[in-house]
Amino acid sequence: MIYPVYLVDDDEAVRRALTLLLSTVGIHVTGFADSQAFLAQVGKLAPGCLILDIRMPAISGLKLQEKLAGRGIDWPTVVISGHGDIEACRRAFRNGAVDFLSKPVDEQDLIDAIQKAQEALASILSHRAERAETLALLATLTARESEVLDRVAGGFTSRQIAEALNLSPRTVESHRAAIGAKLGTTSQAELTRMWLEGRSTP
Repeated sequence: MIYPVYLVDDDEAVRRALTLLLSTVGIHVTGFADSQAFLAQVGKLAPGCLILDIRMPAISGLKLQEKLAGRGIDWPTVVISGHGDIEACRRAFRNGAVDFLSKPVDEQDLIDAIQKAQEALASILSHRAERAETLALLATLTARESEVLDRVAGGFTSRQIAEALNLSPRTVESHRAAIGAKLGTTSQAELTRMWLEGRSTP
């Protein structure tokens, strides 16, 4: 799948040139003249890759990265600049950039960077979908089954779980069987992974 690209640059000539370039390799680009225009629309946009100019009026590309991170938007970003420096490059990568290119942008370098961003976005969205599926499965557990799973993930044996929860070992085994049926696995390693996934931040 090819994801959309959002280009935020106050130079109209640059927007036209990069949009035309990426269209030749089948990538649809939507241009924005400044960060405010992009922020006004981002809530309506499908997940995509970003190309951000560093120096823009009011809100720079680096500030835009930070604002997006504050909203929980982690789309891969290619940063471009005619005035790049080492510190700006470092900030861009800390904020999630996959590449930092200097203007005038080399065509192949940009295409390669966008390909890298596309692959990164595919990985992000895949992980997000897997996490959503795991959370949905965990939500099917009863309160008691969740208590048992907590201890299974902690490495407790069925006998230890029975003692901790004041249950019979047979009842614990029954809960473990129900958990395995609902989550689709009886592997302790996989159950632990799912338990951790359910407690991780998005």
